[in-house]
Amino acid sequence: MIDPQLLEILACPACKTPVKLEQEWLVCAQCGRRFPIREGIPVMLLEEAEAARAASQPA
Repeated sequence: MIDPQLLEILACPACKTPVKLEQEWLVCAQCGRRFPIREGIPVMLLEEAEAARAASQPA
């Protein structure tokens, strides 16, 4: 879905940590923000990100 070379250089715009691909999302390993992938294009805008869920919150 995303070119592996592109994935290597993408980082969370909030904390500058590399992101990893999880289904149709790019997820920051540090802050947990999830960025959508739309039509094969990663949307790395903080306004479009979903905040990390706390472990105590139901899914």
